[in-house]
Amino acid sequence: MTEKYEVIVVGGGTAGLSAALVLGRARRRTLVVDAGEPRNAPAAHMHGYLSRDGMPPAEFLAVGREEIARYGVGLRRGRVVDAVRDTHGEFAVTLAEGPVLHARRLVVATGLKDELPTVPGVAERFGDDVLHCPYCHGWEVRDQAFGVLASTPMSVHQALMVSQWSKDVTLFLHTVAEDEIATEDLRRLAAAGVTVVPGEVAELVVDDDRLTGVRLADGTAHDSSVLFVAPRPVPQIGLFERLGAELNETPFGTYPVVDERGQTTVPGLWAAGNAGGFAEQVVNAASRGYRAGAAINGELLMTDLDAIARV
Repeated sequence: MTEKYEVIVVGGGTAGLSAALVLGRARRRTLVVDAGEPRNAPAAHMHGYLSRDGMPPAEFLAVGREEIARYGVGLRRGRVVDAVRDTHGEFAVTLAEGPVLHARRLVVATGLKDELPTVPGVAERFGDDVLHCPYCHGWEVRDQAFGVLASTPMSVHQALMVSQWSKDVTLFLHTVAEDEIATEDLRRLAAAGVTVVPGEVAELVVDDDRLTGVRLADGTAHDSSVLFVAPRPVPQIGLFERLGAELNETPFGTYPVVDERGQTTVPGLWAAGNAGGFAEQVVNAASRGYRAGAAINGELLMTDLDAIARV
């Protein structure tokens, strides 16, 4: 027999667990299906989350799983490969392992993946001394020699931002031509004391398992103990596409159109966390999940009461 739930949450990261916690406490029969691929897995610690600053991401998620279990929320390891909305506006959810589950409402919190620049050494050191977010890690590496690897002209913004944490910042233009940088941005870089180095980056220089520099294709090397990069966000939008949700093209990927609560243009289908936008930090993802969970509970309550009232 098909397992039936009031809500299925696809993705057991911060947003998904937060939504599930609210729904469990509201006494909703809820299941979280998690493939176990959190975006922040490379990071040793997370920061900027009040009361949880410095906590390892894996520990944070483990605590979250324990919390949802207290309220009867189920957790299943697996990958959702398909979802179909039926004539009643509810969902048949198919797992890779075979079972088809039923849900009245569906929350997609599958996040996104970071596609890193293909410079030798970047992927291997990502989350260590190759970083992407100064708000996440800037304090821990403050006052060191920063490099910023440009991937588009927008990398100027990243170089300007990290100058808040160090006055020794070098912007490596890499594949960005000098004439692609706006005059106004060049003035800002100069005002911030950022050194601009043209030329393609060939590799990172690593000694004793520590980043010590950046080597260009012409053989010249520049000292750097931290390198900031801008991964290309790749949203996991397959389920939204299958269910016919309206999508929005942005400079940072394609995401579903959602309202302030996270509801998509498909009734009963919700997005939470990085599934709905690229810029959600852990604390924002928790808020988004909470908001979606509370809104879904209210919607289900009113739907059921209206059905009783019509009898």
